[in-house]
Amino acid sequence: MTRYLIGIDVGTGSARAGVFDTDGQLLAHASRPVQMHRPTGDIAEQSSAQVWDAVCQAVRQAVGQAGIDPASVAGIGFDATCSLVVCGDGAFGVGDPAHPDRDIIVWMDHRAVEQAARINAGDHEVLNYVGGRISPEMETPKLLWLKENRPQVFDAAHDFFDLTDFLTWKATGSKARSTCTVTCKWTYLAHEGRWDADYFHAIGLGVLADEGFTRIGTQVVEPGTALGAGLTPDAARAMGLPAGIAVAAGLIDAHAGGIGTVGAGDPFASLGYVFGTSSCTMTTTREPAFVPGVWGPYFSAMVPGAWLNEGGQSVAGVAIDHLVAMHPAHARASAAAADAGQSLPEWLADQAGTAGDAVTRARHLHVVPEFLGNRAPFADPQARAVVMGQGMEVDIASLVSLYVAGICGLGYGLRQIIQTQADHGAGVSRIAISGGAGRHPLIRQLLADATGLPVDVTACPEPVLLGSAILGGVAGGVHPDIHTAMSAMTRVQGTCQPAGGDLRRLHDSRHRAFLQLQSLARQIRADTPPSP
Repeated sequence: MTRYLIGIDVGTGSARAGVFDTDGQLLAHASRPVQMHRPTGDIAEQSSAQVWDAVCQAVRQAVGQAGIDPASVAGIGFDATCSLVVCGDGAFGVGDPAHPDRDIIVWMDHRAVEQAARINAGDHEVLNYVGGRISPEMETPKLLWLKENRPQVFDAAHDFFDLTDFLTWKATGSKARSTCTVTCKWTYLAHEGRWDADYFHAIGLGVLADEGFTRIGTQVVEPGTALGAGLTPDAARAMGLPAGIAVAAGLIDAHAGGIGTVGAGDPFASLGYVFGTSSCTMTTTREPAFVPGVWGPYFSAMVPGAWLNEGGQSVAGVAIDHLVAMHPAHARASAAAADAGQSLPEWLADQAGTAGDAVTRARHLHVVPEFLGNRAPFADPQARAVVMGQGMEVDIASLVSLYVAGICGLGYGLRQIIQTQADHGAGVSRIAISGGAGRHPLIRQLLADATGLPVDVTACPEPVLLGSAILGGVAGGVHPDIHTAMSAMTRVQGTCQPAGGDLRRLHDSRHRAFLQLQSLARQIRADTPPSP
């Protein structure tokens, strides 16, 4: 019987499922929305029950669209955002007690900025493995916030999961955690196979160490490991699948995108760039590289046996949405995009023309799109955006130029991360792109031109889903390991080569302006007295 694999991806706004054959061909995929409560820029919460329901609906739809026999599914893989799920017997609202269903603190939630700052003020060995500074997007600052602000919830919770591990627990009943999640976001030292109890005691979370880390994970396994006895009867009924299908230990969504792209070439030469709501950069090295302001080095967090450095931008696709929403022509352009059946960014990209013409028209506009801080290479959640050169134009053409300048700004930020990593022993020679915000050909070309590196485009239109399906293939015994599965299931469809000549010089000049504006903004903030 022909065998198939299912990849499941839970992003910030949707749960998606894809059905693949064992060669990596996408047969069908489906999506269901994931709701988010975001009353302020700092708070973002979700419901694990609603997320799980969206996952099961997406799987049912994708399998139905693929027209396959559910019994032919050999393996399932999960990925998800690095969000904190609080589980217990009762009401576990992480914020407003009136909404106990909101039991997820979303990755982009910045309520723990103050806790992260306190942690960073200490001399903790584990911080060497997160680029020297922990982020409020990571889980130990969020756990500390929860302990200090919602102690009754913290005390009563029987488990704290990264969202990926929550999903594999719901699917299999196994509480095993993935090395990807706990190493990248929880300070687990995978290269030593241990939690650092001294760190947890020092920051105010000693109770977790005293309990033997039972609430955050005592069994840690590599991605792709088959969990429990496979899909439980309850999960199988919810998904419309037979019980017992192999379920793999999962990945964070960006890391699944890395698996689904860099394996098409040399994973040690290619940077995986996952361009979605935020952006993540995945750089694989044979030996650990310690890069200030870039998370890691993490051992076996993406490619087993290799080290990983993870950078990125706190907002990327959302930064562009926010940027263009400030323009007077936003409403008119949104209506035109709706009439064309397109998203606004896609419509704006279509209006821009060629990458060279577009950036030439936008040469007077400069954007440092750090609306929600700088994830890398400064690990500065207080950083904010800069827009320079905007005039009083109100036409759609000026909106298109602003959009192009914003994409270029993301590209220059990516170039800055790549250069910083290269300076510390984690160099790359090309970029492999994935993520919904990076699908348009104009965006790929602008990123190639802005960074000066070739951008590879994978044959699979859904490389994040493919990355999770690869995990399912390993757990289900279709492929012996992730290295083999990556080679068998990923392919490069085409490459965007960076511009040369005058256009290259223009981007070099604009990149220098980006760095100067970014530096000036940081200096002004440092020189400004705090509010009384």
